[in-house]
Amino acid sequence: MTEFRLAYAPGVTPAKWAGVWAERVREVPLRLIQVPAAEAAPLLRDGGAEAAFVRLPVDRESLHVIPLYVETTVVVVPKEHAVAAVDELELADLADEDVFEPLDDVLEWADRPGRPAFTRPESTADAIELVASEAGVLLLPQSLARLHHRKDLTYRPVTDAPQSQIGLAWLEDATTDLMEELIGIVRGRTPNSSRGRAPERRTPRPAAKKRPAPRHRRR
Repeated sequence: MTEFRLAYAPGVTPAKWAGVWAERVREVPLRLIQVPAAEAAPLLRDGGAEAAFVRLPVDRESLHVIPLYVETTVVVVPKEHAVAAVDELELADLADEDVFEPLDDVLEWADRPGRPAFTRPESTADAIELVASEAGVLLLPQSLARLHHRKDLTYRPVTDAPQSQIGLAWLEDATTDLMEELIGIVRGRTPNSSRGRAPERRTPRPAAKKRPAPRHRRR
């Protein structure tokens, strides 16, 4: 394999894992591919990547998925908004707010808080622009709030909001040695772990020769 293709959804930061890969698997470069969250699983099934960091839940047909971590959900508001004065809030605190629901929203809602905003933006980036114009607020994972950071906006955690979870996915019939290596890296295994590629064998040192025990002289 000339390269190992790893797709990732926006907000995921694979740089740390990519750095470990570069140290351990020098003969196979890791190519990172950012794709919209909804396109990560289809890309795997189409053969466009060997593995992907996806946002859960995801259709698991023909896929292995390892859940990794859950993200904090935040509300993005203009810096002068009243919400900026508190450290955290609950959904009920947004009852009087116009809340944007972009078409690429990654959160699953039973009951969306506040009032529906006047439009559904095409993307999270478009919704951020509308929040900056003080047309409403936006709820999203903290990693996406950081990705779309602006100096005129801020965000606060919403303690009872739905959360997004990140997972590592790959095809069921593609659990190769390199895939095991990636799983080990993501899970924090050491290079000498029993899983993944076989560690390099070291030539054993010859056993030290035993010296004969000293003889006791008879008096």
